Amino acid sequence: MAYVASALAFVALILWSRITAGDSQPNHILNICSVYNVTNATAFAATINGTFADLRSTISSGPHFATARSSAQQVYALFQCRGYLSTDDCLTCFSAAAVRIRRCGAANGARAIYDECFLRYESGPFFDQGTLPGLFNICGSRNTTGGLAAAARQLLEDLSTATPRTPEFFAAAEREGVFGIAQCVETVSVEGCGQCLAAAVNNAGLCLPAAEGRAVDTGCFMRYSNESFFPANQTMDLSPFLNSGRSNKRRAIIWGVAGGVGGLLLLLGLVTLLWIRRSRDQRGRKGDILGATELQGPLNFHYKDLKKATNNFSKDSKLGGGGFGDVYKGILKNGKTVAVKRLAIAQISRARADFQTEVKLISNVHHRNLIRLLGCSSKGKDFLLVYEYMANSSLDKFIFGDRRGFLNWKQRFSIIVGMARGLSYLHQEFHVCIIHRDIKCSNILLDDDFQPRIADFGLARLLPEDKSHLSTRFAGTLGYTAPEYVIQGQLSEKVDTYSFGVVVLEIISGRQSNDVKLEPDAQYLLEWAWKLYERDQLIELVDETLDPSEYSPEEVKRIIKIALLCTQSAAAARPTMSEMVVMLLGQSDATLELTRPTFIDAASRVHGDTPSATSLLSSTSHATVSISQVSAR
Repeated sequence: MAYVASALAFVALILWSRITAGDSQPNHILNICSVYNVTNATAFAATINGTFADLRSTISSGPHFATARSSAQQVYALFQCRGYLSTDDCLTCFSAAAVRIRRCGAANGARAIYDECFLRYESGPFFDQGTLPGLFNICGSRNTTGGLAAAARQLLEDLSTATPRTPEFFAAAEREGVFGIAQCVETVSVEGCGQCLAAAVNNAGLCLPAAEGRAVDTGCFMRYSNESFFPANQTMDLSPFLNSGRSNKRRAIIWGVAGGVGGLLLLLGLVTLLWIRRSRDQRGRKGDILGATELQGPLNFHYKDLKKATNNFSKDSKLGGGGFGDVYKGILKNGKTVAVKRLAIAQISRARADFQTEVKLISNVHHRNLIRLLGCSSKGKDFLLVYEYMANSSLDKFIFGDRRGFLNWKQRFSIIVGMARGLSYLHQEFHVCIIHRDIKCSNILLDDDFQPRIADFGLARLLPEDKSHLSTRFAGTLGYTAPEYVIQGQLSEKVDTYSFGVVVLEIISGRQSNDVKLEPDAQYLLEWAWKLYERDQLIELVDETLDPSEYSPEEVKRIIKIALLCTQSAAAARPTMSEMVVMLLGQSDATLELTRPTFIDAASRVHGDTPSATSLLSSTSHATVSISQVSAR
């Protein structure tokens, strides 16, 4: 009865649209929001952010299934991808689901279901739930021909039998032109999985003779189609999981005994873990942030060791510099190569204790598209940050530097998507929202596979008087920074969206934002791109070093339009970075409505839809000045 009450406490909104096989954009099926709200919405939202960050951290390392729990606000969460997805596509679906599920507001429970993944959170435990009242099917509009319906029904029955016996409760198969998958949540029992899929077979079977059908339930998902929707190499032979007899009974007995022993060992392990955690808590260790998860903190390095590793911060060891300080290549005693940033803001930053707190926060940011902070040193005369080393250096070298022309279109697009994913994590998926404020090519590093790693995130938090959405300090680079931040000091996540759009234009064009060799009627890259858009000549923006045979002109123009959308004058008109990931991986730009951006140059001029500024920042590559110097009337 408790399950029935739980199911009836939800209101479902079904949003379903068909997509063709091979689309990277996740296909949303269903949102379910509890009719009951939490009492403290702010604290609950913060806890949800932390819990989702834990889920994403697990998924980023490869698994397609993760659970998380926060005892502070009693939040339980679960995420699962279909077994045929790559890690990147799994993360893309997670980002989309996290955005979608947040539309439930302060609901104390919610689910976001996609063809590709499933995300759910509740205020109570639910991981063992299999089937609940309210399950349903979604049927396609096309009908099958010939004997396809019979083949589909047999495939569904075989998937229902085989899936509970597979290691990860997932099976994908093709038979006589019918493609099908079945999946159970990994935390349900074998019996629960079997019961859920038995019900799913009946529901999906009700779609026949439709050429496509789905069955959705709390603990399982089933889908069939006469068109392929997963890679051919993901199909599996179901026959080993369909056989029955003495061998299976003997195997069941063996596994039952092993499971009993394993359960006892697991129980002992859990008791030990709880004892260790309790002992640690009694020692007074702190660091719990927003009631979500405990921050572990960076490794503390000795100043003398870092000084030796960088050869006394010699000129030969210097990798580059920026507004927050110079970066040096260092080789530690164990032979590991690192990048050491010598902060230039130490003399004006907060107290040493606050510095440690902020660095501890930054060191817990884990994402494949963000540079990893390994540790710090604040006991010497300098404040030092130690990062993982990227041998390929920064993106600017490859876009308009000495290695220009090296990256092809596929690599550039992959970098654009990776940047969007990294920023989406900082804005919406980490425990707190981190606004970068200084996104540009020189702050994008490339790993050995030329995947982007955003650097210098979180460092603007070390500036004094920092606030979440109104900054009295300016930290950014003119030409990349949104007008509302330069002119009025208004800071939000959309400031990073604006900068991202400018960098995308740089990646596509091979030109710097303030390139003085642009067309005579446009002083800045953004202005030139907009004029080409007005003339319907966007293809002229493309870097001449790119091989035209390696990219689709229509695809490139679509990405340029998305970049222009990021630079709209009104912050509200710009998409969030999680929405940006979905747009980039989508196929259509029909819904894009663009207006003329605001152009700000170093000569104290403002062009576009915002009021003019009586005083603007001088043409420095990086500025840290008081916003009182910048006014708007």
